[in-house]
Amino acid sequence: MLRLFRNNSPFTVIILFIFAILVKIQVLLHATAPEQVAGHFMYNYILRAFSVLFRHGAFAYTILAIFVLFIQSLYLKSIATRHKLFPRYTYIPAFVYLLLTSVYPQFSTFNETLILNWLLLGAVDIMFGFTQTTQPRKLIFNASLLLSMAALFQFTLLAFFLLLLVGMVMFRSFNIGEWSVALMGYITPFYFLASVLFLVDKFYLFSHWPHIGFSLSSHVTSVFYLIVTLAGILILLASGIYAMQKNVAMSNIYIRRDWIAISFYLIISIVVAFLTDRSIKSAWLITMPALSIIISHALLLEKNKRFSNFIFYFSLIFLIFCLTANK
Repeated sequence: MLRLFRNNSPFTVIILFIFAILVKIQVLLHATAPEQVAGHFMYNYILRAFSVLFRHGAFAYTILAIFVLFIQSLYLKSIATRHKLFPRYTYIPAFVYLLLTSVYPQFSTFNETLILNWLLLGAVDIMFGFTQTTQPRKLIFNASLLLSMAALFQFTLLAFFLLLLVGMVMFRSFNIGEWSVALMGYITPFYFLASVLFLVDKFYLFSHWPHIGFSLSSHVTSVFYLIVTLAGILILLASGIYAMQKNVAMSNIYIRRDWIAISFYLIISIVVAFLTDRSIKSAWLITMPALSIIISHALLLEKNKRFSNFIFYFSLIFLIFCLTANK
């Protein structure tokens, strides 16, 4: 069964789509409409725009969220393929992303973190191209712009400025002009948003922007479910790190740097999720792209197929538990 997702065949997309519908069926049956979040004015404006189309149609919002997650999984696979993060082309990163985003129902509803993951994945994708471009300043500006836009949605994402610094240090030799461009790209969204809010006499919204909280289990009713879920994800992560050490050891220096950046991405996203306000029920969704791409190593360990098959069936059993425990 693992071979279905290891292949690079276009037909695998159909299998992935069927898999996405099956693992999200519970969310579809109990669809919920998104709610505005106090202090997150950027997200609230987006919800107002969508309300013109969907009104309060919970099912429409849920369908949209599942479609977005599916496209994000394919984008994650595309990043891995174009930047040669794995020894072979495969849909495993897409499969793992869909699996992990199904362990908690709130991940599959329309939420702010879905938007943030688009911005972060786009920035990481651009950063991986820093070393192989004739227009480095253009890419640097675009990457810093996306990270800055993500921070405008959620205050704690200012921490991802550290990821930009890591990318500049690892993928580019020091150039004062390029660092100036990175700073300009990061400041630009703040400047334009502040100007617009000032012109429409809503500059006070910026005072609602800073929000720091502690988000771990405030929306989980079962302590047993929380413990088992954390244990399952930690086992999958440990297996991914174990396999990553074996796979990355055979890679060139550029791919190794990419994996170091992904590791920083995961660490920063965990810190951000911890510090996110409790009003964001899907805060931990922000860790799923980096987790998915690291865990994918465990399912692609060619030299130990018993290990990869074990992790594959363990992940399915883990998913079934999460789906049944959250009825």
